[in-house]
Formats: sequence, structure tokens, C-alpha cells
Amino acid sequence: MDVRRRLPAVDTLLAHPAVAAARARHGHRLVRRAVRQTLDEARQQLAASHQAGEIADGDALADAAIERLTELARPASRAVFNLTGTVIHTNLGRSTLAEAAITAMADAARHPTALEYDLDDGGRGDRDRLVEDLLCELTGAEAATVVNNNAGAVLLALGTLGAGREALISRGELIEIGGAFRMPDIMQAAGCRLREVGATNRTHPRDFESAIGEHTGLIVKAHTSNYAITGFTKSVPEPKLAEIAHAHSVPLLVDLGSGALADFTALGLPYEAQPSDAITAGADVVTFSGDKLLGGPQAGIIVGRRAAIQTIKRHPLKRALRLDKLTLAALEATLRLYRDSDAPERDIPTLTLLTRPEAQIAATGERLLPHVSDLLGDFEVTLAPCASQLGSGSLPVDRLPSQALTWRPRADQRRQRERQLQRLEAALRQLPRPVIGRIGDGALHLDLRCLAGEEDIATFITQLAQLPRLYDAAPSGGTT
Repeated sequence: MDVRRRLPAVDTLLAHPAVAAARARHGHRLVRRAVRQTLDEARQQLAASHQAGEIADGDALADAAIERLTELARPASRAVFNLTGTVIHTNLGRSTLAEAAITAMADAARHPTALEYDLDDGGRGDRDRLVEDLLCELTGAEAATVVNNNAGAVLLALGTLGAGREALISRGELIEIGGAFRMPDIMQAAGCRLREVGATNRTHPRDFESAIGEHTGLIVKAHTSNYAITGFTKSVPEPKLAEIAHAHSVPLLVDLGSGALADFTALGLPYEAQPSDAITAGADVVTFSGDKLLGGPQAGIIVGRRAAIQTIKRHPLKRALRLDKLTLAALEATLRLYRDSDAPERDIPTLTLLTRPEAQIAATGERLLPHVSDLLGDFEVTLAPCASQLGSGSLPVDRLPSQALTWRPRADQRRQRERQLQRLEAALRQLPRPVIGRIGDGALHLDLRCLAGEEDIATFITQLAQLPRLYDAAPSGGTT
């Protein structure tokens, strides 16, 4: 007799009390799928063992079905604890939104909105109007428009102002951003002909003046926000670039990359260029991101002179890159906080985390240390000073003093210590709310700068009870 026939039928396993209870929570369709997959896997295991394996009893199969159901019901987009030390982490979604932005998104999702409808005259409106006045007020620009991200903003601006002509840029500013997207490639995609000016480390005004000619479409300045060239260096300041550009009747495009709407030095943070600085310097168009130092949703923001912005808005690519109503709602709410809040660093989470005092972070660490000190016998856990970074290409050299829970393996052999760190990293990723840290200097570090708020701290502590089991189950190679 084929022992696989001794496995229960789908309906039999569905009737198991534990599975039936799960049906009340998740619905029949998803639970039935989990049961079918569980039984299929059991049949495959029996076939692989040439039908010599033991038949799992009903309770074990029910447990397996519920475990699979948990996996099926778990969303792919999951909240994690970002304890990497990089506050604005591209791979972890960059900035978290302010509560006002979250509420605005929820309201926009629930109801029809006046997205492209003019409530004054009853005709069709422009969706950019939802944020344009705010952006102009905050940056000093004459006009503004928004697209899906800053790469899109640069692509659109270049394609509008310089397609078919030369774009002059300092050789030291031919940046590459995450995912190997490079400024020369964006220029080529926009239809511009790249012309490098100056040297990697030093560029002078005369380099631009000698390069500009009848084929020049625009001058581009890209802030090297994700790296720094130090030593024997020189660059042309924006006011001088604007003077050169306007003397030859070509526009100046300044790509800030990140861009900040707050005075970072007033918040005790390193200086970061603001769009208003470039506008004051004479830039015709300035581009920057919405989800980096601004602390809003993913967006590419373009501000500048009215004539240039109007031309950009008429480009066919503008429609392909436009923002949806949810993003616009979140962006408007975030911009209103910059305009109206007495303390944006309190109301905008990204600014809150960046300005968090080290003493407060250390207090969080002292609170957590008793919960982790003896959790895993393979590790000695201490609270140690560390340095956070802003992330997403913002201020790459500057660091913020912070504190980290540092897990150092006790093993004597280096290879064994590496395997233990890999297992720990894998186990932390398998927690209900995954914990993402970083391995360095022979230890795993959990930078606590971004672990703030009573609810998050309580969740972090509660789920630690599962870590020993997950660590024991983690493969020694660290894969999951």
C-alpha cells in the first residue's frame, strides 16, 4: 500500500480544531491553500524517502499548516527595526513619515480628492498646485513642479533644457548614486551631450568659460552628496557659475541630490545645502529629493525660474513621472510642517532621529542591556559608543555620536566567531519584526539611534524571547 494514502484528506485537516480556528481569522481560501501546500510537501517527503518515512499525525500536520499559513499571510513589505546606524537607509525605505503626512495619505486614500479639479471655477486643475505655493514659499523660487524621484527630476530637467545640446559639468561631479545610476548615463538618456570640464579634483571658472559655446545647452552643478574629495581641491561656486551661464544666455541647473529645508546648523547638525541657497545664487533650476533630509515621501522636487519650470511641465515625460494623490497628500502635509511648525525637528521623524541626544540613546541602551546580556551564551553583549551616519548620499563624511548594543562572539577560533555572527544576524532577521544591524570589527552592532518610542521599545523587548530558538535553528552559513 502506498503510505501516502494514509495522509489525511484536505477537508479532514481543515476540520482540525486548530485549523478551523485559523479559518475564522484568515478565511477559508487562504487556509485551504496552506493545507494543500502542507499535504503536498508531506507527500513529496514520503516519496523522497521511498515511502519509508513516518506519517505525521493530525496535530503535527495542523501545526505545519498553521506555520505555512503564517508565512502566506505575512506581507512582503514588512516593518523592520533599522539599527544599522544609517538613519536614512535607502534599502529600508529612507525617511519615515510624520503623523500629519500619514493622516493626509489615509484621508486621500479613503475619499475622492480635488487632485486635478479647480474648486474655484469648476474646471480642470493642475495637481502641482497642491504643493507649488508651499515650495515657492520655502525655497524662494518663482515656480515649482514635482515628479516621482530626484533621478526623474534631473532626467526631466536635462531633457527639457539641454536635449540635443552640450551639458557642461565639472569632471569631479560626475556622480554615481545607488544602483549604479550615473550622471553621464542620465545625461545620455535625456538626450544631452556630456562635456566634462576641469579636472577631477580642481575646476576653475576659466574651464567653464573656455568650454561654453554655440552648442552649449546648459551648465550643470551636481552636489557630491554621497562622497567627498579632500586635499588639493577647488570648485566653482554657484554664484560664479550662474554669472557665467547667464552671460552666455544658458540656464544653470543645480542638482542638490538630498536637499534640506531646515537650517541644519541651527539644529546642531553639520551644514547641508538648501534649495534656497542655490536659488539666491542665481540657479535657474534646482532639483532635490523628498524622502531624504526633507523627511517626506519619495518625490523629485524641481524649483526655479517660472519660465524654466513652465517649459519643464510641458515636456511629454512630465506626465509619465507625475506623482499620485497619496504621495502629493503626504508631501503637502510635510511641507506644511516646515512652514507652520514651531519645532519641525519634533514633528518630522527624520529630523527627530538626527537630532536625538547621545545621552538619550545611551539611556535606551541601559534599559535594554539586562534583557540581552544573558540571552545567548555564545555572545558577550555590551553597550558601546558608535557613530551613526545620515545615509542616502547625505553628508557622507560627517558622523553623529550614538550608542550600540554590541554582540561579540566568545569563541576562540576566527571562523567559528564569523559563523556565530552570521547565525545571529540571520536570527535577528527572522524575528516577527526583523531587526537589521551591521557586522563590523568582529561584532554585530545594533545602533540604537533609531529605536525610539515606548511602543517600539516594548515590541523589541517582547520579541527577544524568540531569539534563542531562532539562533539555534539558523544555518551556520547565515542563510535563511
